[in-house]
Amino acid sequence: MKNIRLKKCVLPMALVLAGMGNALAADTIKVGVLHSLSGTMAISETTLKDTMEMLIAEQNKKGGVLGKKLEAVVVDPASNWPLFAEKARELISKEKTDVVFGCWTSVSRKSVLPVFEELNSLLFYPVQYEGEESSKNVFYTGAAPNQQAIPAVDYLMNDIGVKRWVLAGTDYVYPRTTNKILKAYLKAKGVKDEDIMVNYTPFGHSDWQSIVSDIKKFGKTGKKTAVVSTINGDANVPFYKELGNQGVSAEDIPVVAFSVGEEELSGIDTKPLVGHLAAWNYFMSVDAEENEEFIESWQKYTKNDKRVSNDPMEAHYIGFNMWVEAVEKAGTTDPDKVGEAIIGVSVPNLTGGTSTMMPNHHITKPVLIGEIQNDGQFDVVWQTTGTVAGDAWSDFLPGSKDIISDWRAPMSCGNYNVKTKKCSGQNF
Repeated sequence: MKNIRLKKCVLPMALVLAGMGNALAADTIKVGVLHSLSGTMAISETTLKDTMEMLIAEQNKKGGVLGKKLEAVVVDPASNWPLFAEKARELISKEKTDVVFGCWTSVSRKSVLPVFEELNSLLFYPVQYEGEESSKNVFYTGAAPNQQAIPAVDYLMNDIGVKRWVLAGTDYVYPRTTNKILKAYLKAKGVKDEDIMVNYTPFGHSDWQSIVSDIKKFGKTGKKTAVVSTINGDANVPFYKELGNQGVSAEDIPVVAFSVGEEELSGIDTKPLVGHLAAWNYFMSVDAEENEEFIESWQKYTKNDKRVSNDPMEAHYIGFNMWVEAVEKAGTTDPDKVGEAIIGVSVPNLTGGTSTMMPNHHITKPVLIGEIQNDGQFDVVWQTTGTVAGDAWSDFLPGSKDIISDWRAPMSCGNYNVKTKKCSGQNF
């Protein structure tokens, strides 16, 4: 009889506790963090996980969002592209996240894209990419080709006098599509096929001796030669080491990289690399009050005054603040309402200006080119006078130059052909 009474007491108490758990969950807004913490891309992505945790912690100190605390939900897709999709589905369906910040490579973004569209959730993608995409469910806070690759080529051509081009990249969609755009752009500028060398290597490639030797040979024609690098992840470490081993200096054959920043350089000896270049929209060395405050907060948060900042970190900073403002503006985390509210939102960037979310889900950004210094930092040698709006579709590819993206009503289309007057992409 006592056991029966005990069970009757326990059951209502369990229901009460379950109800309290549900109420507690409803009092937090879950933010998914989808970055590789292991595998070949961990060298670049782990810092972005740390950045998101810092931004969430700082926002909670300000009172959270809509009066609720933010909760970071971190997963590790382990540089495994199909696993990115599984982890994205886990974040949205199981963890019930309200938004996700993540991915680095375009292959990981392409992997998760159908999941976000199917489940109607929002992804903020913080890394430079190849363009040729605009989704209702993705906000592209990294650089499009016209905000990084094209200006970098213009700089090499106009300021350094480059005539021969090595397009070296990791073998996946971002380098291949970016190089397709760059090759078309170079040919439109009068560069001949024989003055363009293209090379692709797998993720994690480590034996660069013969490739660097080929680059040196390609550059011995008397024409000024440069390498445009879309090499990603930890393959950059042996690539730059081999450049140093074979005496390839910036004076001889400058390398301009699109995926090497302060974080990647912090792990290698940069002395042989001094003078080589990178094109980004932010450098840690930028002299701006907002940047100084961010770096101070970052190093305090990590308890390490040696930790560096980089461009994708700034992209998360911009994207996160845009999302916060859009949620407050919409009064809800509902993805459709946030998507409507965020277009036109402007927030401070870390270079002393502001960035704005455009109707094509890309943002405005300044373009900077920096030279590698002895300390692993960059000296800015060129920059745009203002910000550049990201193009979702390239003006230099035949299948793209007539396409625009505008997610405002009534168009609400990411792939609208101005000649046929038809939307052939997403149309919600």
